[in-house]
Amino acid sequence: MSLAGVATAAFGATRARDGGGAGPSHGPSPASPIPTTPAIDRVAEARTRIEAYVERYDGHLAVAALDRQGTAAVAVGAKRFETASIVKVDILAALLLRQKPAGKALSSDTRRLAEAMIVSSDNDAAVALWQRIDGSRGLTAANRALGLRETRPSSHWGLTTTTAADQLRLLTALTSPTGPLTPQDRTFVMGLMKKVIPEQRWGVTAGREPGSASVYVKNGWDTADVDGGRWLVNSIGRIVEARHDWLIAVLSDHHVSQKEGIRVVEQAATYVLKEMRAATAGDGSSQG
Repeated sequence: MSLAGVATAAFGATRARDGGGAGPSHGPSPASPIPTTPAIDRVAEARTRIEAYVERYDGHLAVAALDRQGTAAVAVGAKRFETASIVKVDILAALLLRQKPAGKALSSDTRRLAEAMIVSSDNDAAVALWQRIDGSRGLTAANRALGLRETRPSSHWGLTTTTAADQLRLLTALTSPTGPLTPQDRTFVMGLMKKVIPEQRWGVTAGREPGSASVYVKNGWDTADVDGGRWLVNSIGRIVEARHDWLIAVLSDHHVSQKEGIRVVEQAATYVLKEMRAATAGDGSSQG
């Protein structure tokens, strides 16, 4: 999946003169061509501002967003972050890809575990399903099918590392009709992300517009021993609006508290979507 923004072609015009056939022309001198003027690439300009915003965090923040209703996309920050609980969406996708035949309904017990893992971020359920997909080996195989390039599973699911761009690839695979999951499986995953309990519906949801049709989210948070016990806070999700269908991922770490991490993630999501909406305002390719 390309994460390039909207590429606008340069345009220009020349004023033609009537041709007279062979021999010298006695008509008026040909007009000078009008200089070609590059069209303004508003998404590229927005990306530049988003890059400046992310750079303030000195490598501790990465963002990626894509409008499924159009062609606008941005990904800033190449660092791999520990996933914490956002990997639970990936685990669920891996579980569904193992169903034979494709699209076969999960057993009632597995379905109950999947719901607990996503809706309330239950860790015991995640451990059980991690074992059912054959752990890091199963997640690696699933990620190949899902098109992920930069996610590295760990022996402990929560220590898996990923990038914001890869989380955008995951969200794309989970929502695209051409992705590896069946329509029923895509509906199941999105349905659980839509039902996440109220106290966990923070994060990228802060970037929604009033009246957004649907909001889907999965968050992850934990302290990192390798970072002196500071907090990592991640959020991935989807926001469906009148003129946009956003997929968005915000990854971050090195926070003094979970509350501070949530504040940074929510501000980043709000800023990125504000910039992208402004950049695509009036874009005929984004029809609600």
